[in-house]
Amino acid sequence: MSGTSLDGIDVILSDSSTSLPSLACTYYLPYDKNLRQQILELHQPGNDELHRAAVLSNELARSYAEAVVGLLTKSGVSPQDVIAIGCHGQTVRHCPQPERSYTLQLGNAALLAELTGITVVSDFRSRDIAAGGQGAPLVPKFHQFLFTDPKNHRVIVNIGGISNLTSLTPSGEVAGFDCGPGNLLMDAWCLRHLGETYDHDGAWARSGKVIPELFERLFELEFFSLPFPKSTGRELFNLSWLEGYLSGMEKPEDVQSTLSQLTTLSIAKSLLSHFPSAVEVFLCGGGARNTDLVERLRAALPMKRVELTDVLGVDADWLEAFAFAWLAQQAMAGAPGNLPEVTGARGQRILGAIYQA
Repeated sequence: MSGTSLDGIDVILSDSSTSLPSLACTYYLPYDKNLRQQILELHQPGNDELHRAAVLSNELARSYAEAVVGLLTKSGVSPQDVIAIGCHGQTVRHCPQPERSYTLQLGNAALLAELTGITVVSDFRSRDIAAGGQGAPLVPKFHQFLFTDPKNHRVIVNIGGISNLTSLTPSGEVAGFDCGPGNLLMDAWCLRHLGETYDHDGAWARSGKVIPELFERLFELEFFSLPFPKSTGRELFNLSWLEGYLSGMEKPEDVQSTLSQLTTLSIAKSLLSHFPSAVEVFLCGGGARNTDLVERLRAALPMKRVELTDVLGVDADWLEAFAFAWLAQQAMAGAPGNLPEVTGARGQRILGAIYQA
């Protein structure tokens, strides 16, 4: 998995020999600055995009292959013992609007299969979009499989570049949607002003103060009040969007604090509005390691138990990669991978294109 945050590649080895899969091994390969910049540049219109996208897809495939080799070397597992690679690819466009809906993830899956000698499942989102869905979020079906509790209403909050919620009721009802920016605005602002790719423990945000007027203007964006199903990405939430609300007189640390508050309250208000009966909230994704963000969420949800998915037995850092390994397993078994009640698709669909080794 290489997500909206553009920090690098998360790779996990999933052992599916028992009824519930388990994390057998994990590996992380950071993006180098040049690769990250190339990906960022393709998020905006530019010269010779088709060629640049194709070349970058090949480069990403080689990076994915390097990450897979690193994982297998670490685990001592042979490529011949791996059933398949579930490769989400790097999203550079996500446009689920009716009449012109499409999604685009870079990463040459055919080349990845050649480089690793392992079957690859990729392009998970397109089939759901073809069926009238948003193509995202797709992880709620895995959350349902792994985390549904017969007694307590739970909400799983994934805080990656974008934040999304999964509601799991004891009766088996599932709902979920993207609720707003997760780390991506904070990361971009931090990189611009501190030269760091993320705000360690949220310390910089904690040093600033929320700017109420700025927060209110940002939170007036129509996306936050739209009903679900809904999904979003870097097309909407980016530095250009943020700069349209800045005077230039703000202290950078105060803007960072405001962005942290935007992430916090877009999660908390969505949860309280749509899933008020939830008693447990479990966090995953890179934002779950941001102690300032977690403290703000606990303050915004005082009547809820707020923990990391670590307490459920799955490391918060690896849950999304784990989910796409499971979605690959579903594809190989010819089983559905989407939840129509989450994405808005016309029905359950088998997700992913399979490139046999």
